[in-house]
Amino acid sequence: MTAPTPANALPGSPANALPGSPANALGGTPANALTGKRRVAFASFVDENYLPGFLTLLRSLALSNPQVCEDFLVLHDGLRPASVAKIRALHPRVDFRRVDADHYDTYAKGDQDNYLVRKAYFILDVFRVRDYDTVITLDTDMVVLDDLGELLQLRDGLAAVPQFFYGQHKLNSGLLVIQREYLSDAFCAELDEVGRAGTYELDKHDQGILNAVLDGDFLHLDARYNFVKRRLSGDLPVPEGTAILHFTGRHKPWQGGEAGYGEAEARWHAYELSDADFHAAYLAANTPKHHDLLVHYGTPHVLRTGDVESARRVAAAHIGAGEYQEAADLLGRVRIPVDEAWPHEVLGHALMSVSRYEEARAQLLLATAAPNRAATAFGRLAQIAWIHGDDEGAAGYARQGLGVDPTHRANRLMHLRTTGLVPPAEGPASGQLAHVAFYMEHQGNAGDKLLPESVRLAFGQDTGPGRWHSVHAHRLFDEAALERVNDRRGLVIGGGGLFIPDTAPNGNSGWQWNVPDGLLERIDVPVMVYAVGFNAFDGQAYGHGRDRFLSSLRTLVERSAFFGLRNHGSIGKVRDLLPPELHHKVRFQPCPTTVTRQLVDGWQDPATREDTILVNAAYDRAGLRFGHDYGHFLGEMATAVTALGKLAEVKCVAHSLDDERIAFDLRREYGISLPVIPMYDFDNDAIRDTYARTKLVIGMRGHAGMIPFGCGTPVVSLISHPKMAYFLADIERPEWGISVHDRHLGARLTERAAGLLADHAAAVADVHGRQQELWKVTEANAADLRVILGR
Repeated sequence: MTAPTPANALPGSPANALPGSPANALGGTPANALTGKRRVAFASFVDENYLPGFLTLLRSLALSNPQVCEDFLVLHDGLRPASVAKIRALHPRVDFRRVDADHYDTYAKGDQDNYLVRKAYFILDVFRVRDYDTVITLDTDMVVLDDLGELLQLRDGLAAVPQFFYGQHKLNSGLLVIQREYLSDAFCAELDEVGRAGTYELDKHDQGILNAVLDGDFLHLDARYNFVKRRLSGDLPVPEGTAILHFTGRHKPWQGGEAGYGEAEARWHAYELSDADFHAAYLAANTPKHHDLLVHYGTPHVLRTGDVESARRVAAAHIGAGEYQEAADLLGRVRIPVDEAWPHEVLGHALMSVSRYEEARAQLLLATAAPNRAATAFGRLAQIAWIHGDDEGAAGYARQGLGVDPTHRANRLMHLRTTGLVPPAEGPASGQLAHVAFYMEHQGNAGDKLLPESVRLAFGQDTGPGRWHSVHAHRLFDEAALERVNDRRGLVIGGGGLFIPDTAPNGNSGWQWNVPDGLLERIDVPVMVYAVGFNAFDGQAYGHGRDRFLSSLRTLVERSAFFGLRNHGSIGKVRDLLPPELHHKVRFQPCPTTVTRQLVDGWQDPATREDTILVNAAYDRAGLRFGHDYGHFLGEMATAVTALGKLAEVKCVAHSLDDERIAFDLRREYGISLPVIPMYDFDNDAIRDTYARTKLVIGMRGHAGMIPFGCGTPVVSLISHPKMAYFLADIERPEWGISVHDRHLGARLTERAAGLLADHAAAVADVHGRQQELWKVTEANAADLRVILGR
């Protein structure tokens, strides 16, 4: 059989090019369709007779792969409500899909009452799944004993273990790893044709049909991934390293088992646990755990036992996912002993993240009593003081934290932020604009460092304190701040991706600006939201803070005289969150970094460029960016960097300290050495100059694409976040982006980069032309802003 043509061409390939028209909001497009992130699911056919086996399978999967929590498709032809509840209790992401026997009637041979036959036919329904890129089937008579990471990383073809007794050209039933090209109408038609013709082995229905269609054309997996019980006859022990043990045959462990397989069945019975014992076993394992599993099993365990350490771990998982209210609620239900510092510190973190600052202080002060938690607790106390405008108090707490741990980065940065301050010599308030922004400190993200100045340039060449009054978005906007803003000519909010729940969590707004609705409503000068982005990642949600965010967002839009978002994708997302009568207020305002050449007074394009290619990779929220594909991404980047190194010198450009990881990983895994440009140490002029003088930038961060583009430099975006696709759609150049999940990332990146370098003058001219379109929008908006400000 010839393998099907892939149906899941990823962003950047002609088969799935991103929408090119700026009029296309992209707001309703699923995030994974923009990022190319693979959707992975497990699948099993389950009925009442085999339910005990399936429940044990779920327990074994969680205990042997505690970091794995993909969707689980449960195919069935009728399950009792009680059975559904038992399954849901064991997995937080179950999708029940009832299968229809009618389309198998023509080749069922009249034996559909037999479970094995029904299972064999119905598992073929997996090939009718259309909403996942990879599906892994597991039989209900399997237990998982070891890591399945290798299966989750597979990206090509259809994989299975060859039959042990029936020849290496046939696959064994039970485990299949199916990629998107096989989850297609064309392949299903082949299966149906063979099924109706009856030209398959009648006693092995599912693999008989598949084997007839595949004719040996599948990826052969090691037997450890489908180790059949029959190989252990005579009470042989299960071999070390067996990942999946398959209890083939008529006698199942939950039905009494079969003589001669005691060692194997003992492994199955080890997972035959009550819910309470299972939860305890999962919590007891000293291994990293998936957030969804830890919360799903840990919450009932904590409510049942009141165990403080388990509550701390579950709450920390909530915090890691931006679920701050959930963390505070759970830890608030248990009695924390006074001398248990770590739970107090985690509860303090949760409480400050929902703006319950006084309660947070009390918890964090208790945590400072333990040397191993004191530095972190002092750092959070310093943060609370700084949020409330108390620089002296923040510096004091930071010094105490450094006294415990002189290397503590958060305390060191807070101490730098709050000591030796010289208040800027601001001009008269009546002539100033107030500016709410995220003002990045030394060694912070280079893109965020440049943004405030870029926004100000859109309002005029004077970007200093004479004309601008700075309001840090992350500090509490209180009565004094309100008074200062109302003394100014207007309030500008932006730029950057301020609409995100976890960068600076607070319970007042649910996004980065820490402003209560009541104070927002009392701002009586013109409010201008300028080039803000909706920055949620693929797979990131607002949780219980969603209502708070929605209320704040609506108040902000109602209050704004100008509400401009930096891409049409963000416009679509935000309009979806607003009532229809407010949609018209949301308009397009490109990020000012994308029109840098137009904004910077006296800008001169470089007469010559350095013979370099700058590569940027981002590692914040790496799980959301890469999923199971980081190893693939790194290998493909090694291929591209090696090839591109023959065309120009390739360097790593680090917007933040974490961005240097790609240089370390390429060196360790592939022996490739990249010079590192520490852009996080640069001032704004140096950032612009560096990007203007290179020939090409390959960037994963949003501003590793937008800043060089604004400086007139060609870019290729490594898409791991929807905002990259949004920007490329706005400039009608989707081909400048390639998903980090692309199967052929290395080759495609090399081809596109080489094409831009081959006719570099034309590529630069194209950038200038695209930029001119964004400048027209910016100029039109500037005219409206002048009217708003009365000048």
